[in-house]
Amino acid sequence: MASVDDGWLEDTQTSYDTVAHSYSELLRDKLAGLPYLRAALALFADLVAGGDGGPVADVGCGPGHVTAHLRGLGVDAFGVDLSPGMIDVARREHPGIRFEVGSMTALDLPGASLGGLLAFWSLVHVPDAEIPAVLAGFRRVLRPGAPLLVGFHAGDGATLKTAGYGGHPMRVHVYRRPPQRVAAWLRDAGCPVEAQLLLDEDGDSPGAVLFARRPA
Repeated sequence: MASVDDGWLEDTQTSYDTVAHSYSELLRDKLAGLPYLRAALALFADLVAGGDGGPVADVGCGPGHVTAHLRGLGVDAFGVDLSPGMIDVARREHPGIRFEVGSMTALDLPGASLGGLLAFWSLVHVPDAEIPAVLAGFRRVLRPGAPLLVGFHAGDGATLKTAGYGGHPMRVHVYRRPPQRVAAWLRDAGCPVEAQLLLDEDGDSPGAVLFARRPA
């Protein structure tokens, strides 16, 4: 019997191609109202600057709003996303920033080439069985000592999202995960967690941000 996760990459790409424009319109200014996430990004920028600097990949960048925010913090950031529709929007809205189509399951980047990597709510559609390989790929492309910032929905379990961002059709599983589970995956991948931030822990949309690092 086929797994419910079969075809998840294709479903994710098609879904975000469909909602690319409405997603961008709805979320363009969201960071302005999220001071703790802005603080996390500022700390991440400081950690990158305190290392060797260099390029930083925003993996699962969507329409590029967070990538552009990092650039404003002085980070040499570029974006990668599975959805060509999202990349088209990102290039139009943020000219002069590098954006490319690519999958986090097979990053087309040289080993030890990045001064940092960001996965901001972009692991939420990746099935559990695929996470270890994705995180191992993150470690491969990070330079020794480079930071990794991962944000995700906190909780446990998965739901099937069939519409969103203006009511457009989608088909993606949304995974909520306990921070300790993600921390264990990161540790097993060779990127131990150094700090964590819990968001809206008792609210409707709890989240977590983990600061990890490829050891020097």
